[in-house]
This record gives sequence, C-alpha cells and structure tokens, in this order.
Amino acid sequence: MDKIKKAWVVAVDMGYGHQRAAFALRKLAFGGKVITANEYPGIPRSDSRIWNEIRELYEIISRFRKVPIVGDFVFSIFDKFQEIKEFYPATQGIEPPSLQLQQMYGLMKQKSLGKHLIEKLNGTHIPFLTTFSALSFMAEYWGYEGPIYLVLADADVSRAWAPLNPAKSRIFYCVPTLRAKKRLERYGVPENNVFCTGFPLPEELTGRNQKIAKKHLKARLECLDPQKCYLSRYAQLVKEYAGSTPRPSRKAKPITLSFSIGGAGAQVEIASDIMESVAQLLHEKKIQLNIVVGIRRNLINSFEALANKLHLARQIGKGLTILGYRTMPEYFKGFYTTLQHTDILWTKPSELVFYAGLGIPILIAPPLGSQEVQNRKWLLKVGAGIDQLNAKLTHQWLPDFIQEGRLAEAAMQGFVEIEKNGTTNIAELLVRHS
Repeated sequence: MDKIKKAWVVAVDMGYGHQRAAFALRKLAFGGKVITANEYPGIPRSDSRIWNEIRELYEIISRFRKVPIVGDFVFSIFDKFQEIKEFYPATQGIEPPSLQLQQMYGLMKQKSLGKHLIEKLNGTHIPFLTTFSALSFMAEYWGYEGPIYLVLADADVSRAWAPLNPAKSRIFYCVPTLRAKKRLERYGVPENNVFCTGFPLPEELTGRNQKIAKKHLKARLECLDPQKCYLSRYAQLVKEYAGSTPRPSRKAKPITLSFSIGGAGAQVEIASDIMESVAQLLHEKKIQLNIVVGIRRNLINSFEALANKLHLARQIGKGLTILGYRTMPEYFKGFYTTLQHTDILWTKPSELVFYAGLGIPILIAPPLGSQEVQNRKWLLKVGAGIDQLNAKLTHQWLPDFIQEGRLAEAAMQGFVEIEKNGTTNIAELLVRHS
C-alpha cells in the first residue's frame, strides 16, 4: 500500500472473527489502534452493560449446545434469529428486517446505544471502518459525518447485516465473496454500495506480491504430498502460481497440524480427541500438533493435564505445543507465527476459512450457526477444505489423506481460488472514495 487513507477502525469483542478482520486492517487505523466498541475508555455504563449481556448470551448458548438433547434445540432457536435462507429459488422483493435487526435498532432508539462512541469520533470526517454490522448501523443512525464502511467476515450473510432501509442507506460494504454481494443486493442494498474486496488477510502472511505466502505454500506442498500424487499431475499449475515447484528435501519433515479453538471454546472436546488419537504419532515424531486456545488461558492446564495422562509431557514445547495468550493482539500476532509453520489448519468454518487463500488446507470441524454452515458450503465448493472425519480416529485417516495428496490439492485450490489481497483492496477503496 503506497498511499494510506486513515480511518477509525472499529470492532467489538464478540468472539474472534470481528477483531481478527479488524486487526489485519490496523495499519489503516487512526492512531495505529483498533477501537473496541464495547470497552473503549469512557464508555457509558449503560452501553457497557448491554454489550456484556449480548456477549455473555452468545457464549452461554454456544457452550450450552454440547448439553445432550436440549442443547441443540436451544441453539437452533437462537440461530433462527440469524438464519441465512437458501439462495435459490430467488425470492421476489426485499426480505423484511429480522427480529435481531429490529432489536438492535430498538436499543439505539430506547437506550441510545452507540451514541456516545459516534459523537466521540465525529468531526474528523475520516472513514468509519467497522467489522461488525451493528456498529455501521449506529454510525449511520447517530449521524456520523464521514463515509461508513462495513467489512464482512463470512461467505454469506443474514438479513441482520443490512440496515432497516437498505435502499436509502449510505453504508458501503467490503465483501469477501460474490455470493455475499448478491445476497446484500437481494436484501435491497444498492449495487454501487457493495465491493468485492476479499477478506482482509494479514500482510505478515501474504507479503508484497504474495512473496511470503508463495514461500510457505511451496514448503507446505512438499510435506503434504510425499508421494507426489498431486505434484506429478499439477506441477505446471504450481509453477504458474507459486513461481516454482517445491525443492525436494533430503529429510522428510513431520506434518504440522494446528487446531484452533473458537472464541466461545466450544471445540475443546474435538481437540482432546485429536491429541489422544495422534499420541503415538507424536512419540514417533511423525506429526507436530499445535492446540491454539487463543485468550482462553484457563484451557492450558486442562490440555497439559491430558498430555501428562497420555505420557506426552516430554513432547510439550517440542512436537506438542499448547498456545494461549493474555491479550487479543498477542493472540493474533502469535497465531500469524503459528500459521507460517502450519501445514494443515483444523477449525470450525469461521472467518478462518478465508485463510485457506494462503495455501493452508482446512480440515472442517462441525459448523456452529447459520453463517458457519454457509462458510463450510463455500469452502467445499472452492475445494480448499475437507470435512473432518471422526477425531478419535485421526491417526488412521489423516495419514491416508496425506498419502493420497488430498490436502495438497486443497492447499493449492485455496491459493488459486481465494482472494488474498483483501487488506490492500480495502485500503485502495478508501483512497478512491476520499
């Protein structure tokens, strides 16, 4: 980015997705800092209380889903409010505002939610760039004087991501997929207000002209395709997109598998099953396993206890790494470092599906909610992800996937098909609109 237009980059502490996208855009942030709308200095107590109640409700329901029988039922009711309907058959007219959307506008009208923040930022006329839909609605509702941009972090979106009156809204959308663009237009958002920029991936992992991403892709393909099942057929494709084919290494390297636990901590059981399943492979140094717990450091002791039970204590910090961080920025930076040395990323289909654009194949854990269901569908359509099989049998099916070259193919599909320049595209959009 040769020219940068500064903006208020605003996110909300509601899971990792919104903040992950905002953190990648922090170079655009006025003062170099991303504003967290639910915990900024001087936030009114009433606003803080409302935001906390929303976050706690989401996390409770996400974890409650694991409760037998009633858990799925309760979650299905909650998820109904953010349902993304089937795209076909094409519906006529504009889908009416969802209950979730009406409630958010009700909080603005009755509780003045967000008014203090917008008044605090007003007067500068610089762009208001947010990764959370409600914040863009607040900026518009409370009369933010500069342009308003909303960055989407999912492949498809519910009606809750378009304002009450989309046709008259001045919010600009930065979307990662063509489907998201068409969906917003179907909700009534003007076509000229929606831009296919791609998801904002961190420049630390892409590099100028994708130099860093290409370097790690080639090293990854060497590990993911030991029998050259994929490379023997598609060497020319790899050369075209990565600059050259991988150089054969003298010594085989163990596969590095990273499992990412989401912000609500609902995938702990899967991570535990994986660790138990690949214990012998860890002993044999055929695999390296990273368990990424994010800022949920309370999970570190649990996984260390499991490692001791599996006689893996000596592997901790070597073949087995449990990664936890004190703050969100520390987590994102640490996660970037982890991904540079990751061959396979195992995660629920959150915003991390777009990281497949770096050439990292995704093993897809069960989706949590309508948006993740759509993210999974998109990732499978692109060919950059594969549904996980039984986590307790990882030691059996994962080596087969590697020997067959399936994960090498997924890695290349992601690199070829998914936009990697989202961060730059958004920055350039701000300049063009200034």
